[in-house]
Amino acid sequence: MASLQPPPVGTSTGPPAGTSSSTSSNGSFNTPLDTPSERSDADGDAPSMNWNRPVAGSLRLQTDFGPEQHRSSEDDESKDDGYDTPDDFPRESRPKYTAIEEQQVVKKFDRKLVPFLAFLYLLSFLDRSNIGNAKIAGLTDDLHLSSAQYEWVLTAFYITYILFEWMTLMYRLVPAHIYVALCVFSWGLVASLQSIVTSFGALVFLRAALGIAEAAFGPGVPFYLSLFYRREELAFRNGLFISAAPLASSFASTLAWLIVRLSRHGPISPWRTLFLVEGFPSVIVAVVAWMVIPDAPGSAWFLSPRQRQVAQLRMEASSTKSGYYGQAREKKINWHEVGKTLADPKSYIAAFMFFSCNVAFSSMPVFLPTIIADMGYSSLSAQALSAPPYLVAFASVLFTAYISDRRRKRSPYLILHALISSTSYLLIALTSHFHAHLPVSAHRLIRYVCVYPAVAGFFSAITLIMTWTMDNRPATEGKGAAMAVLNLIGQCGPLLGTRLYPAADGPWYVRGMATCAFFMLLVAALAVVLRLLLQQEDDVIELEGGESEVLIGGGQVEVAAGEKFTYIL
Repeated sequence: MASLQPPPVGTSTGPPAGTSSSTSSNGSFNTPLDTPSERSDADGDAPSMNWNRPVAGSLRLQTDFGPEQHRSSEDDESKDDGYDTPDDFPRESRPKYTAIEEQQVVKKFDRKLVPFLAFLYLLSFLDRSNIGNAKIAGLTDDLHLSSAQYEWVLTAFYITYILFEWMTLMYRLVPAHIYVALCVFSWGLVASLQSIVTSFGALVFLRAALGIAEAAFGPGVPFYLSLFYRREELAFRNGLFISAAPLASSFASTLAWLIVRLSRHGPISPWRTLFLVEGFPSVIVAVVAWMVIPDAPGSAWFLSPRQRQVAQLRMEASSTKSGYYGQAREKKINWHEVGKTLADPKSYIAAFMFFSCNVAFSSMPVFLPTIIADMGYSSLSAQALSAPPYLVAFASVLFTAYISDRRRKRSPYLILHALISSTSYLLIALTSHFHAHLPVSAHRLIRYVCVYPAVAGFFSAITLIMTWTMDNRPATEGKGAAMAVLNLIGQCGPLLGTRLYPAADGPWYVRGMATCAFFMLLVAALAVVLRLLLQQEDDVIELEGGESEVLIGGGQVEVAAGEKFTYIL
């Protein structure tokens, strides 16, 4: 590695004899290097290196492009290019990055960002669903709630959850660390305050407020993740986030059982303890969220300065391909893109897919213990048998999302899971209808085994629907508006799903199972329609090998700004 340094006074500035003054044809200038003490990685995981520090005012020129250029990942992370933020670079002179550097950035996001968001979603899911456990623990008796009043308590949450889906766009206006922290604090406080209610009206008000707080967080997280991950990386990360729901369902009943059991002889009613113990931790976690949630890829605290540059450059490269570079860097909302999204029929096709999937999603988790108990199992056995289907769904979501990202396809896996879930529901309905012609052990086994693919199917389908919605929106505002439409229509599904299994239809619930089978079949049909519409667009190019990257030495071609946007099918 040669370096250009100011020569001593009185010496010649010409090149030494026998050397060439030209550089390699593929040479490039490195950015200035800081002192060795400033080159350590933000995580502290990079080993110290013995760098030759240039004198003040010197400029180092890279002339050796042999194998030594590709240092280990630790070496790459230990460099500091002398700029505090990516904005310090003029756009024309910004350095490009290697595939290894990009992989390091993605791994950091996978370790630091996605698991924490999944944990927040798990907390929100617990605070949303513990109302059912509180009912068994004495809520309705202490507050003297009728069956109709209890249904209104449940409905109040979904009404505000639907009405405030538009708050997804707030991720664009408010810094994420502030916005997410306020959401977490809000639902934690509201969930905790449920422990002191003394009337039906107060409980309905708090459930409605809880719906607002959770509507502001959960539906917008996939949009928030799209600011950190490329389209072809997004499904798996959304899968990690959404998989917190089946994971929470698998142990929620056990956690509630433990809390109620330990507080039976406490100073307050068990259901009040349940609300307090499961709600208040979110208030504490909100403080952590304020400190650790990054606002943008270029400001992530857990990345080194060089990694922050790479994180922002890789997303800007993706935006530049579609001509949205400038819009991606503006703080104001591009209402033109919002209007285009609202007028696009594809937005509503995806929304009705989400609605249909939510019919099954909202009903099975709520009624599964009752359904299993009505199969002939004891109450204790029904609680135990309710957990394994969600664990299988957890694994299915992660596997499906990973394969979908790897192959850059959404619709084939979405259609497959929807058809499998629909078939499973139909088998349960048919088995229940013709149970008189089957041995008891046979129809019981068939009905229980079919629960596994039914649950795994709609959880995996929801993950792909949310990801596919954002895949095909180049502008940030388009992604946010598409998610708002998706949730505004899609979250109406639970209004139907929570009424599919009345006690009068037990113990077979043929009507509820047949209804879920129909709506999951509708998901598959709408996915086919959406795929055909995308294929008919003039500029559709299905991604087979992935989008070209802005890399050094990667053998890939840089895409010029303004190239036609390509859809992921």
